[in-house]
Amino acid sequence: MSASPIVKGFWDEQTGSWQYVFHDPDTMQGAIVDPVLDFDPMAASTGTTNADEILRYVRDAGIEIVWILDTHPHADHFSAGPYLKEKLGAPTAIGEKVVNVQKLWKDIYNLPDDFPTDGSQWDRLFADGEEFAVGEVPVRVMFSPGHTMASITYVAGDAAFVHDTLMMPDSGTSRADFPGGDSHALYRSLQAILALPDDTRLFVGHDYRPNGRDARCEATVAEHKAENIHLKGGASEADYVETRDKRDASLPLPKLMLAALQVNIRGGRLPEAENNGQSYLKIPLNRFA
Repeated sequence: MSASPIVKGFWDEQTGSWQYVFHDPDTMQGAIVDPVLDFDPMAASTGTTNADEILRYVRDAGIEIVWILDTHPHADHFSAGPYLKEKLGAPTAIGEKVVNVQKLWKDIYNLPDDFPTDGSQWDRLFADGEEFAVGEVPVRVMFSPGHTMASITYVAGDAAFVHDTLMMPDSGTSRADFPGGDSHALYRSLQAILALPDDTRLFVGHDYRPNGRDARCEATVAEHKAENIHLKGGASEADYVETRDKRDASLPLPKLMLAALQVNIRGGRLPEAENNGQSYLKIPLNRFA
């Protein structure tokens, strides 16, 4: 089987998010990971600029998309999964623990009793350790909680899509203070990722360009072991948790979190239109004061 997929990253400057297409160069089958649906919070309007860029790339390169993959319900951007499924016909998937995130945020948003919290908004829910293939590229699912209760990593040949666990080495790691987050669990997830072969290419979910450098998305396991500011030198769990929790206590909530989660627990769909045909977002006032 092909062990080295071709990976193309797409950076969304507005949210600092990385989206990916990876494909098997032999069969030209591929998958999309964590696509972004544009959202203008001032106008409360959505758009498809990011997703359309992915569509152009896929079509120009002749890639047959066989999966649209979410790593977790994101707090900083809307998912474009349903839009891309409509355009490409590929199934959507996420980790099976998404049901726990749905139940948590259903309560926070006080959604109706009939809001489904069974993950049925996606076509497939992956279990930890489950395997599938994209063309001849083997893909393994790793449960990677800590940032959220549902986070998973997709290990595709010698590439791993590690979402909001690691950042680039000069930024360290992702936060663990959202509802359902846990810095101890995140540390253990990071250790499992760093146990992959040293030459594994790790593709992160975000980059906020410290010191104004160009946006980057890729570093190897070996580079993170040697250079990641939160993990180099073999940081213990206690030391990591102290660093992570102190850092998280100083951070504001992501600007789009309260808007994004109610969309993303629906698999990237907007709330159902009300009797006037208009869809609305709910904001829980003072819940996170």
